[in-house]
Amino acid sequence: MTTTTTRITTTTSAPGNRRLRKRMTVMLILICLLFGLLVAFNIVKTKMIAKYMATYANAPVTVSATRATYQTWQPRIAAVGNIRAAQGVEVTTEVAGLVRQVNFKSGEVKAGQVLVRLTDDADVAQLQSLKAAADLAQTIYNRDKAQYEFKAIAKATLDADAADLRGKNAQVAQQQAVLDKKTIRAPFSGRLGITKINPGQYLNPGDAIVTLQALEPVYADFHVPQEQLGKLALGQAITVDSGAHGEKTRLGTITSIDPKVDSATRQVQVEARVDNHDQKLLPGMYANVEIEAGTTERYLTLPQTALTYNSYGATVFVVKPGTQPDEKGKVLPVAEQVFVTPGATRGDQVAILTGVPDDTQVVTSGQMKLKNGTQLLIDNSANPANDANPTPQDH
Repeated sequence: MTTTTTRITTTTSAPGNRRLRKRMTVMLILICLLFGLLVAFNIVKTKMIAKYMATYANAPVTVSATRATYQTWQPRIAAVGNIRAAQGVEVTTEVAGLVRQVNFKSGEVKAGQVLVRLTDDADVAQLQSLKAAADLAQTIYNRDKAQYEFKAIAKATLDADAADLRGKNAQVAQQQAVLDKKTIRAPFSGRLGITKINPGQYLNPGDAIVTLQALEPVYADFHVPQEQLGKLALGQAITVDSGAHGEKTRLGTITSIDPKVDSATRQVQVEARVDNHDQKLLPGMYANVEIEAGTTERYLTLPQTALTYNSYGATVFVVKPGTQPDEKGKVLPVAEQVFVTPGATRGDQVAILTGVPDDTQVVTSGQMKLKNGTQLLIDNSANPANDANPTPQDH
């Protein structure tokens, strides 16, 4: 009985095992098929990307280019300074008081012209009182002097009268000085600014009334490194450009060189007198200063836009003859990146000390799309700026 049961169980489980194996086989086939499709997709994608990149890399790039040529440069010292008036002051009051009159408007003024009057009635009365006392002291002195000539009084009495007279006159002079301070005048000729002082306003000593600036001539104060001191001298000519009014540069002359070098910046202050007959330069303006220093030199020159910089130094792309024809069968020039040593700059230009021979054609714009061997289409219809003395343009 036991043997029969075992046979029945074995016979019943065989079909189930076959179905399980069949399912496992189907799943393995599907997994292998899916894996194969993924591999095939990645291979095709890689080939397509490589084909696209190869096509993109071989596409010509439109750039502008110029030839590196030698130019004569005048060495210059460049600095940024400030314009300062020959004479400039904030007009203030020495004494306190109420404003009685404001006798000026913004504009030109002459030295000694009355600007503001403060209320001075009490001071005038005090002055009259002191003058009366001084007159009485003078009368007493004259009378006692006549009596002293006849030996009617002692010399000590006359000396006391003289001392009293001098004291009274001193008080008159002191009060007159206080009264004069109530009338505020222009200390020198120049141009007055804008004021907010009004009649009836109370002023304290030191309160600013108006700015007064003498604008002819003006001075430019600027700093240069100590290494440049040997190239400076009193009376040396400079050019100044303030950028105001769209005007050209002005001429000036060095009038003073500070005898002390700033220990923090290692620079020295220089003062130059600048012509300002039209009074367009105003105190506080910045000034771009240039000083001719030394003899002229020859430099191989390129526009500054031709240079690109990386962690290894400065580079340019030079134009080389091509060897491979493009899709239309035309042989185009190609780009080749070379390292250069830049030197001094002048306006939009930079001097090239090493790396590029004379008359080499160099790419001046479009370098970001280039690498070695890139075919070039040169279009110079819109060249970058290449001016030795650029000026701002209104567009």
